Amino acid sequence: MGPRYRKGQKVIIKAGDDGSPCLRDSTLDNYEGHLGKVVDYYWISVGRGTEVFYVYQVKMDTDSKLIAVHEDELEVAIG
Repeated sequence: MGPRYRKGQKVIIKAGDDGSPCLRDSTLDNYEGHLGKVVDYYWISVGRGTEVFYVYQVKMDTDSKLIAVHEDELEVAIG
């Protein structure tokens, strides 16, 4: 399965899908609900290459910072 988001696509930062607090979420608190644009993405293979995860580099509209975001912490910005 390929990446869910593509370069140049507008996205919104959201909390992880499982709803449990996680250390990785703490750095996204300031960006949750804010708009950004996918600049690049990378894949990570775990186990014996059977499962692939995507991490996206997102440039935020609010302060132009680049942040790394897991796929489950993004949603498509419509409109």
